[in-house]
Amino acid sequence: MVKSARGFVVAGTASGVGKTTVALALMAAFRKRGMLVQPFKCGPDFIDGGHHARACQRASRNLDGWMLSTQTNRECLSRAAAGIDACVVEGVMGLFDGVDGSSDSGSTAQIAKSLGLPVILVVDASSMARSVAALVHGFRTFDQNVNVAGVIFNKVSGPNHYRFLRDAISGNSDVVPLGYLRPDNRIKIPERYLGLITASEGVLSPELFALLAEFAEAGIDIDKLLELSGTIDASRHSVTHKNGTVRIGVARDKAFSFYYDDNLDALRAAGAEIVAFSPLQDPCLPPEIDALYFGGGYPELFAKQLTANCRLISAIRELAEAGLPIYAECGGLMYLGQEIVGRDGNVTAMARVLPIRVRMTDRLVNFGYTEVSLKADCILGSAGTKLRGHSFHCSEIIEAGPLEYVYLARNSMTGREQPEGLRLHNILASYIHLHLLSAPGTAEAFVQNVQTARSPQHTMATCLSVTGHSQESP
Repeated sequence: MVKSARGFVVAGTASGVGKTTVALALMAAFRKRGMLVQPFKCGPDFIDGGHHARACQRASRNLDGWMLSTQTNRECLSRAAAGIDACVVEGVMGLFDGVDGSSDSGSTAQIAKSLGLPVILVVDASSMARSVAALVHGFRTFDQNVNVAGVIFNKVSGPNHYRFLRDAISGNSDVVPLGYLRPDNRIKIPERYLGLITASEGVLSPELFALLAEFAEAGIDIDKLLELSGTIDASRHSVTHKNGTVRIGVARDKAFSFYYDDNLDALRAAGAEIVAFSPLQDPCLPPEIDALYFGGGYPELFAKQLTANCRLISAIRELAEAGLPIYAECGGLMYLGQEIVGRDGNVTAMARVLPIRVRMTDRLVNFGYTEVSLKADCILGSAGTKLRGHSFHCSEIIEAGPLEYVYLARNSMTGREQPEGLRLHNILASYIHLHLLSAPGTAEAFVQNVQTARSPQHTMATCLSVTGHSQESP
């Protein structure tokens, strides 16, 4: 008999109100109580999920109403909830913010409704008292199908300030005031241009998680919160992983950490063995690999260290020229290019596999959800296949040599369509982070295409690797 998990959504009134801090504090508090906690993130974000994974010691899963179908989101929630005590779903932006201003598509509210989970609203109360009641009333009544069950106040100066807030809510709303967090510089998570600094860079220590748990226990009614939580029927069956028919080397370190774990699981279920390696530290590729997968991240921040790993780069180039399938997204695309031009004008050479030059920008480029139509057969599937993903980067291609473009990409915010998906040899590289579960069969097509292409470069891959390479799967 599979036990049911408790679950809720941590949503904000806007971006920057402290959703991530509150979510991490609750995760840490549950863990301190000995509970098994499964984290989730609404929307396409990778960075918050990395911090969730550190707090809960298990991979965070993305739930997304625009990239994924309702059924896929439900299956992801149910599957990950198996054997878990509490599921904490961190929202994205404000509760009702999504793809456009006329619907809830892509919003936290959409996920909460479709999964039947109550919402715990996070309010930045640093400059508010009784007026908070009007704010919470608006969020509670805007969409009656969204169950805003409780509220947690962030940046509260102390007990007296909280008493004003609690009394205002208690007298004017059925939303339950659950407590507060005080501002404290010790729990500030550093940021950079794409958001919080990634978990792979070690910015959150065990001591910080202990402090977050202490703050949550001191200021938030954890028992009441659990009472308000919804019940999740956990799946009796986890994803079945086939025996590995192909070995895919996945770049994973401080420079490359942006991956949907459900993508990797889908590849495993389709018959892939996922083998992690570090372009920063490993002098050789994993042995007997059939393909390479470079995810997103910050290659520009580690450019000198990456290019100093000459032996690994030489192996990648030789395998690329021999036809080894290579799939790269965003940071992976940048790494495979000729060079990166920094904002200061300084130029750093990259792997020199693709004939492109990339320049860092001081703004997001082509930001937003993106639908991709395959114009030609490629490693991801047949021409005509449509996939969904997200574009989130502060760089652009400023020069490109002879390449084939196999995507037609449509940006959801602007409606603009443009060629994407650069192909050379058996390399497919793009700025778009695609979710493989957005199009059923994509992971299977990926593995099948790798199988088809595995000879003769499989022999070369073996020769260019070293026996005894770390084979820890991500």
